[in-house]
Amino acid sequence: MSQTYSDDYLKSILTRVNRIAVVGVSLNSVRPSYYVARYLSLKGYTVIPVNPGHVGKMLFGQKVVGSLSEINGGVDMVDIFRRSEHVPPIVEEALASFPDLSAIWMQIGVVNDEAAEMARARGVDVVMNRCPKIEHQRLFGELRMGGFNTGVISSKL
Repeated sequence: MSQTYSDDYLKSILTRVNRIAVVGVSLNSVRPSYYVARYLSLKGYTVIPVNPGHVGKMLFGQKVVGSLSEINGGVDMVDIFRRSEHVPPIVEEALASFPDLSAIWMQIGVVNDEAAEMARARGVDVVMNRCPKIEHQRLFGELRMGGFNTGVISSKL
């Protein structure tokens, strides 16, 4: 399946979501999952960190949970930092846990057509092989240093 997304499609997702679960987030500040989650939190999104190896620790003002089903209050988007073959059960859990889920976002290098079709069949938008941090910076005029500058702080819109 094609992984081409219009700017309007990507921007609509990044504009309408507020609570984002980041599955596979690291507490190590040099890891991409950390600085993507940090960037999103600095842009005004509520980032719910999901990593079974760090349950109970705090990250970006939120307690780390071990799985999506442990999140109270739901999320609008699930951002996945896991290998492609691990994506289907994550998407299944997301669809079961969040009836109002708006988007599944798979990070750069993460592609799973089976999981994408499962989500689309439930009316959930899907993005694969893209980074929401880089797309946010590009679409909202903040792209610097190839997408890796997280020092700019402003609201998401």
